[in-house]
Amino acid sequence: MAKDIILTGDRPTGKLHIGHYIGSLKNRVEMQNTGKYETFIMIADQQALTDNARDPEKIKNSLIEVALDYLAVGIDPKLSTIFVQSQIPALAELNLYYLNLVTVSRLERNPTVKAEIAQKNFERSIPAGFFTYPVSQAADITAFKANLVPVGDDQEPMLEQTREIVRSFNSIYGKEVLVEPQGVFPPKGSGRLPGLDGNAKMSKSLGNAIYLADDADTLRKKVMSMYTDPNHIHIEDPGQIEGNMVFTYLDIFDPDKQKVAKLKEHYQAGGLGDVKIKRYLNEVLEAQLGPIRKRREEFAKDLPSVYAMLKEGSQKANAVAEQTLAEVRDAIGVNYFG
Repeated sequence: MAKDIILTGDRPTGKLHIGHYIGSLKNRVEMQNTGKYETFIMIADQQALTDNARDPEKIKNSLIEVALDYLAVGIDPKLSTIFVQSQIPALAELNLYYLNLVTVSRLERNPTVKAEIAQKNFERSIPAGFFTYPVSQAADITAFKANLVPVGDDQEPMLEQTREIVRSFNSIYGKEVLVEPQGVFPPKGSGRLPGLDGNAKMSKSLGNAIYLADDADTLRKKVMSMYTDPNHIHIEDPGQIEGNMVFTYLDIFDPDKQKVAKLKEHYQAGGLGDVKIKRYLNEVLEAQLGPIRKRREEFAKDLPSVYAMLKEGSQKANAVAEQTLAEVRDAIGVNYFG
C-alpha cells in the first residue's frame, strides 16, 4: 500500500519558538515515527525572501538555526526528507505555470494573504512575490504530490487555492497529473500559543517568545516576566485564571492535569502567589525543553554535517520535483525536444 505523502515546513526568519513546537513540530515527529507517511519538510527560504529581500543575511543565518531546531526536536533525516526550497529549481518553474491559472482578483480575495498584508503594513506597496506566494505554495505542495499538509486553521484558504489550481490544471490539460491536498489541522482548542505578554500571537517581532534554543537562565527570566493577573497584587488576593499566561501555558505543557486543576482552584481562592506558580511553570518547561536544548547543542558542534544533511535531502527532493515537472511539461505540451 502506498504511503500518504506529507509536505510541511517553515520560513527561516529566526529560531523557532515553543509555539512552533506545540503547533506543528511535535505533530511532525509523531507522524514521522509511525512509519505510515513519506514526509518532506521544507525550509522555505524563497518564501521568506518575499518580504525580506533586502536582508538576505537574515535568511542565510536563520537557515541553519531552523535545521538545528528540527533535529533537536527529533525530526530524523533518515525518516523525513529535510530540504531547502531554493535548491529545487523545479518549484520556480511550476510556480510560473500555475500563475497563468490564477487571477489577480482571486489572489486579492485570499483572506490569509489579506490578513498578512495588513499585519505587515504593506498597504499598496506589496512585493509581487509576497502577493503571489499562495501560488508558490501550490508549487511546493504539488511538486511532491503531497495529499496531506499539516497546517494551522488560518492556512485553510491557502490549501483551497492549491486545490483550485490542481483542478484547473488537470481539467485544462486533460490529465490527472496533480494531486489535491487535504489539511491536517491541530486538535480543537489547541490553537495558536499566545505570547508571554498575553498578546494573541507569539513572535520574534513582538519580543514575546520562548525559543527552543533559549538557555536555562533565559527561559527562567522569560517565565518570571510572564503576564498573569494585574489585579492579583497580594498573595492572599483571589486571582483570575482567564487571560493568565502562566495557567494558559500550564494547560498546554503540564501533563499533570490534576495538579494544574488544584493550582487553579488555589489561585482563584487566594493564597497562591505569582512567583510560586511561575517557578513551577519554569520546572515544567525546563523538563521538556532541557533535553531539546541539549540535543541542539550537540548538533551545533558539527555544522558541516548539518549542511551535508540539508544537501542530501535537497538532492532527494529535487529528483522527486523534477519528475513532477516533467509530467507537467508533458501535459502542457512544452516538452518540445523529448
